[in-house]
Amino acid sequence: MTRQSRTVPAGSERSLHQAYDTALLDLDGVVYAGGHAIAHAVESLAVAREGGMHLAYVTNNALRTPDAVAEHLTELGIPTEAGEVITSAQAVARLIADQVEPGSKVLVVGGEGLRVALRERGLVPVESADEEGLAAVVQGYGGPDLAWGRFAEAAYAVNRGVPWFASNTDLTIPGARGIGPGNGAAVEVVRIATGAEPQVAGKPLPPMHRETVLRTGAERPLVVGDRLDTDIEGAFNGEVDSLLVLTGVTDAVQLLRAEPRHRPTYVDRDLRGLLAGQPEVVEHAGGWRCGGWTAVHADGRLDVEPAGGAGPGDPVDGLRALCAAAWSRAGDGVYADDVEKALAKLGF
Repeated sequence: MTRQSRTVPAGSERSLHQAYDTALLDLDGVVYAGGHAIAHAVESLAVAREGGMHLAYVTNNALRTPDAVAEHLTELGIPTEAGEVITSAQAVARLIADQVEPGSKVLVVGGEGLRVALRERGLVPVESADEEGLAAVVQGYGGPDLAWGRFAEAAYAVNRGVPWFASNTDLTIPGARGIGPGNGAAVEVVRIATGAEPQVAGKPLPPMHRETVLRTGAERPLVVGDRLDTDIEGAFNGEVDSLLVLTGVTDAVQLLRAEPRHRPTYVDRDLRGLLAGQPEVVEHAGGWRCGGWTAVHADGRLDVEPAGGAGPGDPVDGLRALCAAAWSRAGDGVYADDVEKALAKLGF
């Protein structure tokens, strides 16, 4: 089955940390939320590394430098070197450097991660739209305290015809207190003020995939993320397999409604999914069976029931079966009330 025609979550007899050589892990919502590690992340990543899997951390968050991210991960109990961190700041810096002269001035609307990445590419970060010889404007997540005037500075430059770049366009970002506005929301502010469109580097677009491949050298990568529209779509665009974990932005309702480019290869509750095989989803009695659950999609309605025998088992198996039922008949439509009723049986 090609990724373009995926209608069923894949199975794997081997544990994922043995079937793939490198995990390309998103950070926010996968490894940590705010300043705290997500449950089971530290232990799962340690076992995966001990089993021979290379770990690389790939984030659309351009705020912090790779050194700072590595230090944070190490403090959380996940020993990490700066070279194992790939950010959208690095991807957008390379994108800009490919289009301007070495030593060019770039107006920065964002955090230190952008400034460090630009210097790495031989570019000069500046703060004002009035800088003589300004070659580009770049926007990246600057944290909750980024001043409103920074958006105005970007708009002044873009309205004068200066090329505009964005590290990423994630509308939201997960944190310790919940879901907040991401860099995409800030990009919209400048878009409204200028009518322009930025060149974007981050997931799910090719510049981020290129940056990741160049920096990791992965041969059998597995993208691990919590977002359908960045992590999973990025894997789809890069033609590599993916694991969606339900610890961040995407919930079970969104997963069932996923269009083809947003359908992950594998689904699991959290990073413990790296350490196990994935059960096969098979056609059964006019529906789909996974583990101790059977799901059906009939007359535009979804339902799931225990398959009998020793009991229903893992609710995630039921979710996998529901994915197959929903994705295989997506053209018929899936109604919200039926989705919620079916998921309630599984505790989602």
